[in-house]
Amino acid sequence: MSRRSVLVYRDLPRPQLDRIRQEHDVIQADPRREDQRAAFFEALPRVEGMIGSSVRLDAAMLDQAPRLRVVSSISVGVDAYPLAALRDRGIVLCHTPGVLTESVADLLFAMVLATSRRVCEMAAMVREGRWQRNVGADQYGWDVHGKTLGILGYGRIGRALARRAALGFDMPVLYHSRHPVDSGLPDGRARAAGLDEVLASADFIVLVLPLTDQTRGLIGPQAFARMKPGAILINGARGPIVQERALLDALDSGRLRAAGLDVFDVEPLPADSPLRGHPGILALPHIGSATHETRLAMADMAVSNLLRVLRGEAPLAAFPLPAAG
Repeated sequence: MSRRSVLVYRDLPRPQLDRIRQEHDVIQADPRREDQRAAFFEALPRVEGMIGSSVRLDAAMLDQAPRLRVVSSISVGVDAYPLAALRDRGIVLCHTPGVLTESVADLLFAMVLATSRRVCEMAAMVREGRWQRNVGADQYGWDVHGKTLGILGYGRIGRALARRAALGFDMPVLYHSRHPVDSGLPDGRARAAGLDEVLASADFIVLVLPLTDQTRGLIGPQAFARMKPGAILINGARGPIVQERALLDALDSGRLRAAGLDVFDVEPLPADSPLRGHPGILALPHIGSATHETRLAMADMAVSNLLRVLRGEAPLAAFPLPAAG
C-alpha cells in the first residue's frame, strides 16, 4: 500500500501519531494557531486524510483538497463539518461514538448534583473565607433523589444518564426522542413523553440532543415558559440549542432555579459574556469527555477510522451523510 499524506490538525498522543506515521506521511498543522495556519492551508492540496476536531471546516476548504478521501473527527458531534459538501465530494466522515458515553453521563449527573446542592457556590464560600457560622436556609440546596429527571435526546448518553438517575437516585425519568426507543431500564423506571410533558413535569431537564436545524434555538422563551417553576436546566449537548438571552431572563425572573452549562454559543466563553459571572449558572469549559481515559480512547478510535478508510476498509464509525436532493 502506498504512503499517503495525512493532515493532523489537533494534537494527538504520541502512540497514536506513531500509528499514522507507520503507514503514511504526517503533516501537523492547527489552523487555530497563528504560526501554523499557513501550513494548514498549504497542505490541503496534497492530503488524502485529515484527523482532528474543534476546527470548523467548510466547502471552500474542501475545494482546496481535491485528493481528500477521509476526515476523521475526534468527536461524536459533527456540527463543525459541511455534511452535504462532504457527500458531494465522496469524502468519508468518521467520528467516535460510544467511547465517551459513560464519561459524559458522569459529568452530566455531577452537574445535576452540583447545581441542586449548590456545591460550587458553597465551596467558594469556604475558599473565600465567608464561612463564619453554620449555614442557614439561605444557603440550603435541594434534594436530588426522588425528583423527576427529564432527558431531551435519548441516545447512548441519554440512556446512560437515565441509569444513573433511576437506579442510583430513585428518580423517575421522562425522556423525549426523535424516534421510538426502549428505555433500557426495568419497567416503571423511565418512559417516553412528548416535549411539552417533559418541560412541564421535570425538576431537572438535561439536553443531550444533536445540533440540527430543528434543535437550534429549541430552548427559548416559549420552552422556558412551559418549564416547571424552579426547574434546573443542564446543557451538555451544543450551545446553540439554548437561546442564551432567554436563559438569563428565565434565571433572573426566578422561573429557573439554576443552570449547568458545559457548552456555549461561542467557545471559549467571551470575557464579557453575562453567563460567566451569573450566580445561577455553573459554567464549565466543555469538559464532557475530558478525562485521560476517554480522550485516549477517542484518539485511538479516530486513528483507527482514518487508517481503515485509507486502506480501503470500512471504518469503525462513519457518520451517515444526508442523501442528495
